Amino acid sequence: MSLIRWDPLREMVTLREAMDRLFDESFVRPSRSWSLETAVGLSVAVDMRETDGDVIVEAELPGLKPEDVDVSITENALTVKGEFKSEEEVERENVHFQERRYGSFQRSITLPSAIDADAAEAEFDNGVLKITLPKVEETKPKQITVKAKS
Repeated sequence: MSLIRWDPLREMVTLREAMDRLFDESFVRPSRSWSLETAVGLSVAVDMRETDGDVIVEAELPGLKPEDVDVSITENALTVKGEFKSEEEVERENVHFQERRYGSFQRSITLPSAIDADAAEAEFDNGVLKITLPKVEETKPKQITVKAKS
């Protein structure tokens, strides 16, 4: 059996690692029972990708119709709003569990590039809203010739 020399710095690092884990688990990663969408309302799943000419945003909106969705663009943000409505009234005493959520939602996304809002298109297919946002043509650098003054 060997003796281990006591090192106060090692003890402090271990304490710091324990505190970091505590804060990470408590504040950084929300638990299953609480999430940001619980605090601010419903949220929808959104994918955003960028090609050479377009920014494409797809949002899952099952059960909604195109007229139930509002899409707007302001400066560098895209906003999708709507409401999931319950189609039938169910007596509460017979419901065993309910996982589908109903209510209004709003999702705003910061766009990665300048886009031409007038040329934007949106289409709805099988519960997926696809928004195609054409990018604005970047201003190309202009070469200026320097002339010598005589």
